[in-house]
Amino acid sequence: MSSNEVSRGAVSRKKKKVGKALMDRHHHLRCQDEGNQLPSAPAKGEDSGGCCKKGRRYGLVSFRELPEYMKDNEFILGFYRANWPISEAFFSLFRWHNETLNVWTHLIGFLVFVGLAMANFVEIPRVADLLGLFSRSNSTSPDMNISYAKDLLLVANALVKLKRIGLESDRLEFPSPHDPVTRWPFFVFLGGSIFCLLSSSICHLFSCHSYRLNVLLLRMDYVGITVMIISSFFPPIYYIFQCDPHWQLIYLGGITVMGVFTIVTLLSPTLSTGKFRAFRAMLFSSMGFFGIVPAVHACIVNWNNPQRPITLAYESGMALSYITGTLFYVSRIPERWKPGCFDLAGHSHQIFHVFVILGALAHYGATLLLLEWRDKVQCDMPI
Repeated sequence: MSSNEVSRGAVSRKKKKVGKALMDRHHHLRCQDEGNQLPSAPAKGEDSGGCCKKGRRYGLVSFRELPEYMKDNEFILGFYRANWPISEAFFSLFRWHNETLNVWTHLIGFLVFVGLAMANFVEIPRVADLLGLFSRSNSTSPDMNISYAKDLLLVANALVKLKRIGLESDRLEFPSPHDPVTRWPFFVFLGGSIFCLLSSSICHLFSCHSYRLNVLLLRMDYVGITVMIISSFFPPIYYIFQCDPHWQLIYLGGITVMGVFTIVTLLSPTLSTGKFRAFRAMLFSSMGFFGIVPAVHACIVNWNNPQRPITLAYESGMALSYITGTLFYVSRIPERWKPGCFDLAGHSHQIFHVFVILGALAHYGATLLLLEWRDKVQCDMPI
């Protein structure tokens, strides 16, 4: 082998080493910085998680770099997550991106309604006075301890007397007041709200993982919205028309059929895209406007109910909140006015979430008034 051939071989090997070092350096730089951009989809033969799978902190990308299935709002220009693993998507709950407040608004709402459901489901005995006495028994003053001991004895004697009175009343068989009205429609509403808020939070948190999961979670989100609308009809219609079961069947059956139609329609992946945002809003709004008919009927039936004005105020607040939130959802204001300025906070979907929570809480207040009224007024009693 000639010296020229040896020299050319050495130069070739040197070039390969330099080229490999440059590629490794470029690969390392892509994975090192959080702000570096991920490709919108994994390259052929590349792992779906991208480069540097171990120890990687995934970065955020711009709207232009998103895969097509994630391009929903062109007025939000940055801070997107794309093709993130499930674990990274979960821990992004504690990072800032353009879905952070979307997740947390409905996650907090979910926790609030879980608390409300538990508070109404568990009957807590009214033992505040007893607990107060026990908590104060740790005082170091002997006189105060003697005083509290006497109080405890008095309370114990009172409880014993109440127990005896109760036993005697059972033997005498005094007529008892009517039982409280059934609570299952109330818990149907709470359950529907809990499911809607949880499914929304899960959708916004994990829809950045893959196309298949994105479509699945969007469907679950739309089902959650529909279930919440349907379940919201149950308490007012059931309690107001409790003495007219046929109207219960007509109104509750009608909204349920509309809800099923909405769910079946929105199962199409095409209708989950941003192009059909107005159509989805129209379907949900039509279910809400269906409530105008039973609302007017209920006002006529219960015109003499003293709580009617307050209940109507709550329900009007609910309707106003839902309508206002829907207008923000469809119009994409304010990010439409200044694209990129509301990427992290203040964009339309976050505002929509806040109004959904406010509307649900207003409806909860109205439902409590209906429960209180129906507990006092039975079908065989004058209103």
